[in-house]
Amino acid sequence: MNHIRPALDRSIASGSGATRDGQPMSFSRAPAADLAPWIARLYVTVVEAPQDYSFECGLLNDTAFVRMQLGGRWRADTVRGRYHFGREALFFGPHSRRMPLRVTGPFTSLGYSLRPGACHALGGPVVADHVDCITRLDDIGQSGQRMLGLIDPDACHEEWLVALEDEFRTQLAKSGAREPDPISARFEATAFTDPSVTISGFARECGIELRRLERLIRRDFGMPPKQVLRRARALDMASHLRGVADHEEAEALALRYYDQSHLIREFSELFGLSPSQFVDTPQPLMTLALETRQARRLEMTERLAPGAIRPWQ
Repeated sequence: MNHIRPALDRSIASGSGATRDGQPMSFSRAPAADLAPWIARLYVTVVEAPQDYSFECGLLNDTAFVRMQLGGRWRADTVRGRYHFGREALFFGPHSRRMPLRVTGPFTSLGYSLRPGACHALGGPVVADHVDCITRLDDIGQSGQRMLGLIDPDACHEEWLVALEDEFRTQLAKSGAREPDPISARFEATAFTDPSVTISGFARECGIELRRLERLIRRDFGMPPKQVLRRARALDMASHLRGVADHEEAEALALRYYDQSHLIREFSELFGLSPSQFVDTPQPLMTLALETRQARRLEMTERLAPGAIRPWQ
């Protein structure tokens, strides 16, 4: 594939820098080793914009998130209806398709993504009940005020994330610290490395009955296994189109689709835009989320050392 230069919204900027093409980036890192079975990634996003400036974008995340939203006026279109929020501590379920968002003003967002199966293992919310939804932490048995109170405005980004990790350890101790099912962890890794695998073939390799595998994936990912893999293919392609993927993978990503019409159809169903429209439309929030996911993906597959310079920087 030729190098793609996706559209930018020049009215906003990321406080954590940008890619060589000018796309926004977040500060993100892997969790401490003792939290790795449950936390996928921690992040801090700082977006600078005029107080009265609004932009429309969206998110399509493959994991559940706990997010502390500091500043900004938000509107999200969820499966439960339109949701407005400002400074709040929220639980975002994984997405089956792009969730439209509108944001006004500058903001900071920080938090962590949860690995598939973490919610079930720790006695948390049922992930399938939260797909394409946003819920206040208070409504799932956690204190949003306590979480927001962890964020010292005078501390640095890393200190914020360490505070979140310490709080998570407290929650682990109360829940018994049971780890997610290893089959779910293996399926998560497969979605990163080979999302074109057949579900029946994966079940045989794991020595598990197909029906049991399907029940397990629905429980831990919130949707059927084929849908999980289809979303993974689209997210990798979206990362390439937004300039936050390893360009050396471009041809391999394209070969996951039978032909161009297959790519356009699947991509459009998930993102609500054709690939060309996705490139030509500024996608600041989407790009931030994709960049964080790709950093984790390359680290998990040992193609990038933790903290190393990413191929798109």
